[in-house]
Amino acid sequence: MHDDRQTVEDRLRRFVDERLRPALYRECVPAALTAWTVPGEPVPFAEAVAQKFTPVEVGTHWGRPWGTVWLHVTGTVPAHWRGRDGLEVELVVDPGFTGGPGFNAEALAYRPNGTVLKAISPMNAYLPVDPHAPLDVYLELAANPDVAAGFGFRPTTLGEIDTAGQDPLYRLRRVDLALRDVTVWELTQDISALEGLMHALPFDLPRRHEILRALERMLDAVDPDDVPGTAANGRELLREALSRPAYASAHHLVAVGHAHIDSAWLWPVRETVRKCARTFANVVALMDEHPGFRFACSSAQQLDWVKQAYPELFERIREKVAAGQFVPVGGMWVEADTNMPGGEAMARQFLAGKQFFLDEFGVDTPEVWLPDSFGYSAALPQLVVASGSRYFLTQKISWNQTNRMPHHTFRWEGIDGTRVFTHFPPVDKYNSDLSGHDLAHAQRNYRDHGAGTVSLVPFGWGDGGGGPTREMLAAAERTRSLEGSPTVTIDSPANFFSRAEAEYPSPPVWSGELYLELHRGTYTSQAKTKRGNRRSEHLLREAELWATMATVRSGAPYTYDELDQVWKLVLLQQFHDILPGSSIAWVHRDAERNYAAVAARLETVIDTAAHALTGAGDSLLMLNATPHPRDGVPALGIAEPETAAEPTRVIPHGDGFALDNGLLRAVVSADGLLTSLVDTATGRESLAPGAVGNLLQLHRDTPNRWDAWDIDEFYRNTVTDLRRADSVTRDGDAVVVRRSFGDSTVVQRLGLAPGARALDIAHDIDWHERQKLLKLAFPFDVQADRSAAETQFGHVFRPTHSNTSWDLAKFEICAHRWVHVGEPGYGVAVANDSTYGHDVSRDTHGDIGTTTTVRLSLLRAPLYPDPEADQGRHTMRVSVLPGASIADAVAEGYRLNLSARTVRGARAVAPLLEVSNPAVVVESVKLAQDRSGDVVVRLYESTGARSAARVTLDFPHTGVGFVDLLERPLDPPPGCTDEGDAVALTLRPFQLVTLRARR
Repeated sequence: MHDDRQTVEDRLRRFVDERLRPALYRECVPAALTAWTVPGEPVPFAEAVAQKFTPVEVGTHWGRPWGTVWLHVTGTVPAHWRGRDGLEVELVVDPGFTGGPGFNAEALAYRPNGTVLKAISPMNAYLPVDPHAPLDVYLELAANPDVAAGFGFRPTTLGEIDTAGQDPLYRLRRVDLALRDVTVWELTQDISALEGLMHALPFDLPRRHEILRALERMLDAVDPDDVPGTAANGRELLREALSRPAYASAHHLVAVGHAHIDSAWLWPVRETVRKCARTFANVVALMDEHPGFRFACSSAQQLDWVKQAYPELFERIREKVAAGQFVPVGGMWVEADTNMPGGEAMARQFLAGKQFFLDEFGVDTPEVWLPDSFGYSAALPQLVVASGSRYFLTQKISWNQTNRMPHHTFRWEGIDGTRVFTHFPPVDKYNSDLSGHDLAHAQRNYRDHGAGTVSLVPFGWGDGGGGPTREMLAAAERTRSLEGSPTVTIDSPANFFSRAEAEYPSPPVWSGELYLELHRGTYTSQAKTKRGNRRSEHLLREAELWATMATVRSGAPYTYDELDQVWKLVLLQQFHDILPGSSIAWVHRDAERNYAAVAARLETVIDTAAHALTGAGDSLLMLNATPHPRDGVPALGIAEPETAAEPTRVIPHGDGFALDNGLLRAVVSADGLLTSLVDTATGRESLAPGAVGNLLQLHRDTPNRWDAWDIDEFYRNTVTDLRRADSVTRDGDAVVVRRSFGDSTVVQRLGLAPGARALDIAHDIDWHERQKLLKLAFPFDVQADRSAAETQFGHVFRPTHSNTSWDLAKFEICAHRWVHVGEPGYGVAVANDSTYGHDVSRDTHGDIGTTTTVRLSLLRAPLYPDPEADQGRHTMRVSVLPGASIADAVAEGYRLNLSARTVRGARAVAPLLEVSNPAVVVESVKLAQDRSGDVVVRLYESTGARSAARVTLDFPHTGVGFVDLLERPLDPPPGCTDEGDAVALTLRPFQLVTLRARR
């Protein structure tokens, strides 16, 4: 016997490709075309249509990289096409597609009155046409280059408009009026559903062979020379195979329309605005035809763009939200990275995002939707709940290189003990096309069978590729109940979560961060973007604090609009392909310009508020925005600073120098290496015997894929210790070390301020290496089996060993302002002002004992997607604090990131509030979002211990309430009460509390 299975499958493929698809359109006639090429950046519809359009033909080359061409399409539908049953008139457009959706030419269609019709993309290349009216549409063609190039990760000049060139990228292939045969189209969808299911079933399952024979009978019945005339016969022969109901035990999939649109990535932000319009236009058009269709949109920023630039489309979206079809989800301003944004920034992501959905649509989103961020902070569960949400969805952990998550539905527990119901879709993607392969994979892969029966599948072309299509809705309809397939229902995320939680009331618990075992390079790539983020976060803290104080103390107007605009710009740039450094050059140059503008705007706010508070005078006053006293100035207050009694001495030591201020003694060798670091209080040497600190190390950095995203573990196999210094000199109370290597130079300034317990190391780096990773190492004489790294509103512990594969996978970790390593009774903190990537390891050296080495990842130099990534000058600061507790590390992180700010004025200004316990930290002071003038104060327990504190308010108010992140009233947490002029708090470890004082 011969196996005829492959024969039938080959026959089917050829029939579909060569007979069925070409028969989709019965007749075609070309449309009439005129065009106008935009000379620069995109322009609005009204400006475009006022230009002079000239005739153009199919076959014309068009579109310089990132350019725009407007096409005016006119024509008349042939009279004999009208009124024919089973046939529909469409405009079919092929602007010259070269690849898949999202990385290609795209277009948005407008009616002559300027209203948006629908988009054109590779998998969605048609427009509906009224057969009884003249054809008259405008197409805004976007010549977006395919920077992905099949993800070959090859350096390209296409990622920056100045280097992309001027040669046209595309050739106009087709703009035709066409008569679609609906029966042929339906037969195509029948075959697709059955063939996909067949290939997903085991070879020995009878159902697979039944489908194969049904397809074979269909092939015999459909005449290849008369597909339109015999397609209905073919459909009839597939009817039984399609009507067999699903098994009662089949897994159930809730399909949610989705269009993961990166707010910037391999295209600039300005193009994302147009991608949103194109995708949302497609979505609302589908909703008009399919009332049961549901689409989830997760980014308030993207909807705000559409509101501003496409108001008519936004109003249509508003109608669909009211109808329950267009579903706002996510609750954040953008789908942010969650590793690197600071605590207050994450709180503002929820405040800005959820408030937008409430204001515009009256929707309080119950779920947080973050499918594609590169790992998820252990602080996130508390933030989700504090925002008023109750569910969390992610997908990216399916990309883990080493370990598989043990569950798909679970409760995720954060650092403070808060738990949130979480789902991790087993389909393992966030842009499914609802193919048989995807559905079968979701059913097979689901790891909670026996306890749960339902999972979620997001479907739609992502990355700005246009979202769901009519073909996907056809697939959902055919698999609603189909033997051998999981059942499929299109619904909203909230309904999915409600059902999943009801059937699985006691799911397993995952405690701690959802660490992505991939894309670890995103903690370091594009250092200037990361520095801009860190500086912006702290400037915002200062601006809001002093502006609030100026309003309360001096009656100065509060800059609500300015602060809101700046916050939203900073929040946008925390998107998970901007802050992580994984976008094209254009995106990061925009980010750097934006951060410069943010700094200028906030400095103006701070300066104005400071002068309103201190008045005109000659006294030197320090503005202390940190939550701890500093140089004699109270936390959050303004006063004359005190001068430390003992100055720093810099004295020769061998061939190098020693720095000593009576509290700390640091010895720097003739090679600029740190050979000793002793805190006077204990007399203990913090550096490991025979080891040196301040050691710059250069690694080869050539990941297997995903250049800007990844640091692969084998980078450790090659390292060069940069031990030779060009010079080591004294400069006042500091030691300056100059090094050169390759094409780069590093200047370090090691300083020890009077009264300081930490050694500061300021870096000025001129970096011109390629595919290299620069680390800064400090080997400490402590036996630490774990490190503590600051995260939002607390810290997370990670092992320094590699006992398990989960431990081993964390060879590169993210920290905010500090890392702490210690043993009982003694620890060391390493703080930074702009660095996020770290690694911490432990080594034993014979009788010497255990060394715990903390290394900071200062710079990388990936070649894709930005071939010039990180090239040029960088400044960054690091400090080392020996003899440090966790509380000391917290204070040092704030000190290093909030430089002393001084002004000349007439008077000191007392803080608005005081906190009795330094473990309870004030993260922000601001005026309420509703512009009532109420004062909002956000605090958290910072040490990981149960802590009590009194918060005393020093300004007139009528009472203090507890509120959520959206500043809505909450019941007081246990152990927390309003006592008039003070609030008594008893906080569990890392607990976050927001107070609102009514004025």
